[in-house]
Amino acid sequence: MADEPLVLGIETSCDETGVGVVHGTTLLADAVASSVDEHARFGGVVPEVASRAHLEAMIPTIDRALKDAGVSARDLDGIAVTAGPGLAGALLVGVSAAKAYAYALGKPLYGVNHLASHICVDQLEHGPLPEPTMALLVSGGHSSLLLSSDITSDVRPMGATIDDAAGEAFDKIARVLNLGFPGGPVIDRYAREGDPEAIAFPRGLTGPRDPAYDFSFSGLKTAVARWIEARRAAGEEVPVRDVAASFQEAVVDVLTRKAVRACKDEGVDHLMIGGGVAANSRLRALAQERCEAAGIRLRVPRPKLCTDNGAMVAALGAELVARDRPASGWDLSADSSLPVTDPHVPGHGHDHVHEVSKENLYP
Repeated sequence: MADEPLVLGIETSCDETGVGVVHGTTLLADAVASSVDEHARFGGVVPEVASRAHLEAMIPTIDRALKDAGVSARDLDGIAVTAGPGLAGALLVGVSAAKAYAYALGKPLYGVNHLASHICVDQLEHGPLPEPTMALLVSGGHSSLLLSSDITSDVRPMGATIDDAAGEAFDKIARVLNLGFPGGPVIDRYAREGDPEAIAFPRGLTGPRDPAYDFSFSGLKTAVARWIEARRAAGEEVPVRDVAASFQEAVVDVLTRKAVRACKDEGVDHLMIGGGVAANSRLRALAQERCEAAGIRLRVPRPKLCTDNGAMVAALGAELVARDRPASGWDLSADSSLPVTDPHVPGHGHDHVHEVSKENLYP
């Protein structure tokens, strides 16, 4: 442990202010301040509200993470931050804070990719990632299949959503059913008491001529909404639990089917599932069932590490330090559309760590 890097990670891509501290592949602290309650009345995340919440939560959350980890900021070997993708204003808050702390402490700064971080966080739970690893990332903004042979430098997109992401579809159906926001946890809860075969909802992009690894949930979302509207128009009661279970089954059926197919086609015997929707109990169960049948080892972090958090950013930052990857420069900027093929944003070959004494800037 003595030679393993101690890294603080900052995540502000959406509505969670996450700060994690990692020592090598050991998680020391995972502090999160969520603004989800402030967005609930709007039925979705409001970028300006999220940015302001990050500003208010940033310093207290960093202080809490350092205290929970039992380390001093001066002990850090680096500071990692989500540079993208995500909400532009929210990302700017995190990047600005990371720059300020890195400069004040005289520590290297690492801008990292949000999606690659979701893959790397599994190292905190199950040890080093196999190379290559197939990753299924499912969240409110992303539904992606990624193949990584080196999480710090080589992440290849296999497929992605062409319209609504899985988590977005969960939120929209929960809203139609008047179940509140966010939709993922509440749909999961109602689905446990429903019949997943009660209603035959469509499976998008599963035809023989459709893209093998891409996803589409817009048609499913529309089909479910119309089914509910038709029942209400006829004056009939909507069986909320059966709708939730049947909708959820349609989503996880497609996700797991395509992920297992990608593993088989690429000859990869490990599947990692991450992102907020990875906390879904039915997705975990069906993925386990299908992976076992196909001889594929499934890796899914515990639910708290699946949602957006600073630990995942710190995990990728620690991996960058351990592999001696170049730090980012002071010109690091937030990139709301940062491609997953850029796991991290390096500098331009110069050492950006300044010569100013730490004590002069950071008490």
